[in-house]
Amino acid sequence: MNKPTIATHNGNFHADDVFSIAVFKNILPSFELIRTRDLSIIAKADIVVDVGGEYDPETDRFDHHQRGGAGERESGIPYSSFGIIWKKYGVEMCQGNQEVANAVDGGLVSTIDAIDCGHVSGVQEGISLSQTIGMFNPTWEEDSNMDDCFDEAVDFASRVLIRFIAAASGGLSAKAIVAKAIESAEDPRVIVLEKYTPWKKTVVNLSDEALFVVYPSQTGEWRIQTVPSALGTFENRKELPKAWAGLNDEALQDVTGLDDAMFCHNGLFIAGAKSYESTMKMAAMAVEAD
Repeated sequence: MNKPTIATHNGNFHADDVFSIAVFKNILPSFELIRTRDLSIIAKADIVVDVGGEYDPETDRFDHHQRGGAGERESGIPYSSFGIIWKKYGVEMCQGNQEVANAVDGGLVSTIDAIDCGHVSGVQEGISLSQTIGMFNPTWEEDSNMDDCFDEAVDFASRVLIRFIAAASGGLSAKAIVAKAIESAEDPRVIVLEKYTPWKKTVVNLSDEALFVVYPSQTGEWRIQTVPSALGTFENRKELPKAWAGLNDEALQDVTGLDDAMFCHNGLFIAGAKSYESTMKMAAMAVEAD
């Protein structure tokens, strides 16, 4: 059986066409990539990406530059080639898990689509992943082969995409664990995790009562951490007791009366002790503190 051919445009590349090819690199055993704007060659390709002026997922035509584009999400973010390819192949890329594919779309694909289509309202400032991909293009001072640079960018994007999928999958698993901890908490103001699990988004979204989260550290001690008042803010629903600020070891032990208290950050958002029992006592003190 002949390798399928994938056509995309030549010349400067962007994050949408690079990530699009990265998807196929992960779901197809092999293919022949042709970078061209020759319409006669494009017409013969099995899959066409970001060129050709046609969007037809049934025939694997994935362009968004034609009049009317390729549609937009309910959020108003238009689709680029990456987005429409993800619509068809994202679940396959995520081992059949629609929820993971949706999470990757929300965290990665839609942002690249937004930047590519100039729909940047709400996109974070700073060096973006789209700009990083763009830096793989040779500069005006470099005499580099454009197709080789494109291949390097695809390799990079492929690794990023795989890690985004892993992170999305882990995040969904964490959500279930943290939601169960919220439901089973003896005191809804103190959420206890048996193993450290990413918790902020789930706790903020699912519990209005939670003030602190207690969990074991990777080194075996225990931590108590404040719940932020909202995601992305440094403000907390309730800080740890002011008398603990910046104290370590004996100084903190004297104030708390706990002989294994270890530290409290000066910012009053995290503290720790060697044992679970002492950390829970710290949580009780923090809940009752003025």
